[in-house]
Amino acid sequence: MFSPHITVACIVHAKNQFLIVEEFIDGKPRWNQPAGHLEADETLLQAAERELWEETGIRATPQALLKLHQWVAPDGTPFIRFLFLVELEKMVDTNPQDSDIHCCHWLSAEEIINSPQLRSPLVAESIRNYLENQAHPLSILDSYGLPFTK
Repeated sequence: MFSPHITVACIVHAKNQFLIVEEFIDGKPRWNQPAGHLEADETLLQAAERELWEETGIRATPQALLKLHQWVAPDGTPFIRFLFLVELEKMVDTNPQDSDIHCCHWLSAEEIINSPQLRSPLVAESIRNYLENQAHPLSILDSYGLPFTK
C-alpha cells in the first residue's frame, strides 16, 4: 500500500522577510521552513501550529493554505506537504524548542531562492508560491469524526 509521509510547513512572512530554520544534516547547515510530520490525533492546522512552535518558539495560527505539494525525495520517499501561510506584523525573536534546530533567520525571498543550502527544492518553491499571491482560505480544510469532534 502506498504510504506517503504527510507533512506541514509554514511560510512565515513579516516586513518583506521570511523566517527560515537552520538545522545540521550530515554536518552541513540546511535551511527549511518550519515544518514536520502530521501526528496521530491532530488536525493539519494543529500540526502546523505545533511545528511552528517547536521549531521557532512562535505561537501563531496560519491564516491561509498556500499550496499542496506531492513530492518524491531523491531517496525515493514520497511526501504530501501542506504549505500554510503565517503573516506577522513584524519580525519577532525566535526561540527554537526543538534541539534539532540550530537557529532561525529572517531572510529575503532572493536569499532563500538562491541559497545552496536548502534542505529540499520545496523550500525555494514555497517562496515562489507565496510570491504568486494565491492563498486559499482555511475553510477548504476539514476534519471529520473522532478524535476531531469537540
